[in-house]
Amino acid sequence: MRLSADHRSPAPGADPSDPAALVRTFGYLELLALAAVLGVLISAAAYGFLALVSRLQSATYTDLPKALGFQGTPPWWPLPLLGVAGLLVGAAVRHLPGTGGHEPTAGLATTGAPSAIELPGVFLAALATLGLGAVLGPEAPLIALGGGLAVLAVKRPGRDVAPPVVAVVGATESFAAVSTLLGSPLLGAFLLMEASGLGGPMMGAVLVPGLLAAGIGSLVFLGLGSWTGLGTYSLTLTDVPHADRPDLPGFGWALVIGVAAALLGAGIRRLALLLRARVERRTVPATVVMGLVVAGCAIAYAEATGKGAAEVLYSGQSAIGPLLAGHAGYSVGALGLLVACKGLAYCTSLSAFRGGPVFPAMFLGAAGGTALSHLAGLPLTAAFATGIGAMCVALLRLPMTSVLLATLLLGADGLTVMPLVIVSVVVAYVLTLRIGPSGAGASAPVVRG
Repeated sequence: MRLSADHRSPAPGADPSDPAALVRTFGYLELLALAAVLGVLISAAAYGFLALVSRLQSATYTDLPKALGFQGTPPWWPLPLLGVAGLLVGAAVRHLPGTGGHEPTAGLATTGAPSAIELPGVFLAALATLGLGAVLGPEAPLIALGGGLAVLAVKRPGRDVAPPVVAVVGATESFAAVSTLLGSPLLGAFLLMEASGLGGPMMGAVLVPGLLAAGIGSLVFLGLGSWTGLGTYSLTLTDVPHADRPDLPGFGWALVIGVAAALLGAGIRRLALLLRARVERRTVPATVVMGLVVAGCAIAYAEATGKGAAEVLYSGQSAIGPLLAGHAGYSVGALGLLVACKGLAYCTSLSAFRGGPVFPAMFLGAAGGTALSHLAGLPLTAAFATGIGAMCVALLRLPMTSVLLATLLLGADGLTVMPLVIVSVVVAYVLTLRIGPSGAGASAPVVRG
């Protein structure tokens, strides 16, 4: 496990397949120290990337219209910005090494850290996607950029590093990059573990450096003692309505939500794959067209409801909390139109842009669950949580992560409704595997008997 050319093997007599023997080696201690140091650096880079995306969003949709003399943001404003986003992303995918990073119709599958030559394309495609309003999230770019930067730091010229060490370091710093975004290093660990299919007796030995990097790196966001840190972009929600204990009607609605989410998720995935096949024929112009479609969805929703176009644009990461807090201001019709417009914008973004699929899936589930909470016997918090869990598993095929996303982010009330979330997630997961398109998202585990 050591990083030098002369010390790439565990201690003499250690069984490389034995996790206990591996942990006792000095090379493993070196790996932990490296993970802690890189965790701070990668978390700072992740914070800088998220801050840059946030600033670009504000500059393009708020500051620029004012600088051009408009009293506010014109209704048509998303059209030129999403057109430019499509041009930049299409050019990065078509002409730069690495095709702009992870292709999001594949779900959140992990394919290893990008090489140094691929990092500029990943950065440009993600920045244009996230900063100019396409409906994808930052989690996949953070995983790729975090792992790529860590590998770049380790594989310096003249240093001979064993490929397994490079792979572990890349995966470890992906933990640090994405964990604070989700509000919990543990939640980030579950997400990456499930997406990568990591398992077996060596799972703990590989996960520990990642957890250390995420925990140490979170100090960059949260601070330590009197040092306040840089701030946070965490998804963790506040002001969650009180949830009562689950009852029989609640379990019935959990079944219904699981089925509905599986059907909607399968439709979104199939349409995204259909569009992607057409985008790949003429990448740059087709990506521009997809950007204009996203803008059209946002404009249609804003004009029909009087709400902001930003509720359809972007990943939905920062809009989930306000949606829950301001649920009384939405009619069932407005919520239904929001799900339709956001879902279509999500389909087109998946087909052409570069980013993560998690947060739009969460927002769709939250909006759909909020709409269903107007029905008898389905309290708001239960509907909100089950909608998030079922929609996440329908689009990501990561059942454990979907349950945790839907419950831990709601605090104590999320734990109260966890049984309902589990029911909806299981129903949606099983039905998705039966009716969803094959080869999309994380693969189901293989059970050998």
